[in-house]
Amino acid sequence: MAHKVFVPLQGSEVAARLDLATEVWVGVWDEAGELVEERTVVLPQASAEGLCQLLISENAHTLVCGAIEQEYYDYLTWKRVDVVDEVIGELESVRAAIAQGRLSPGAVLMERKVEL
Repeated sequence: MAHKVFVPLQGSEVAARLDLATEVWVGVWDEAGELVEERTVVLPQASAEGLCQLLISENAHTLVCGAIEQEYYDYLTWKRVDVVDEVIGELESVRAAIAQGRLSPGAVLMERKVEL
């Protein structure tokens, strides 16, 4: 069975908060762990409620996000969507972590650039 993952975005990074996302990347992995489909959905407006409706209507398996309010977290987990929250990073880093099976809540997937 395919596994559908949603990542709310701000630019090329995971949105800092669920209610700030203006687009969502959707990836589908097959049983072998290969990415077989991907697309980006542009949202009509940034809205946590609208994003939750999209996840449920699209039969999402996993949501990878930054900060998420408790009520949305509870709702989505009640609807059997796995929520991997407090993730910071670029979409490419998130995709790689998913493919390698090493994505977990609180993951920081970008290096901090320090200027001297």
